Amino acid sequence: MNAKVRDVMTPGPIGVDYHQSIGTAARTMRDWGVGAVLVVSDQALYGLVTDRDLVVRAVAESKGPDEPVGPLSSRDLVGVNADDDVAVAVALMRENAVRRLPVIEDGQVAGIVSLGDLALQDDPASALAKVLKAGPES
Repeated sequence: MNAKVRDVMTPGPIGVDYHQSIGTAARTMRDWGVGAVLVVSDQALYGLVTDRDLVVRAVAESKGPDEPVGPLSSRDLVGVNADDDVAVAVALMRENAVRRLPVIEDGQVAGIVSLGDLALQDDPASALAKVLKAGPES
């Protein structure tokens, strides 16, 4: 039986408000040990911002830590249903050249599935899976 996205996703996605600062988003990622947070505007999903976005779109462009994080976020997100097979998530990531997908259940974001989550599921003995299991560097 094929694994479902819900079986490999990281549940309970972390979010920040569009108007919160870049610094707040960075601290949220640090505190929760995640590489991406959802960006919400007027109680609706607006986009997603990653740790890489903070470097490429903020630091490299001389944006200050007190500027709003919303404009840095990637919009037009591609999501995957929690009940879809993992193969659907893999295909969506490949087709859209993304590393993370919001997971949708009952019309709400229930989690995020990342390339790393899929690597752990697909081949727990792979080099990438071993690195991911080791956790972040101290």
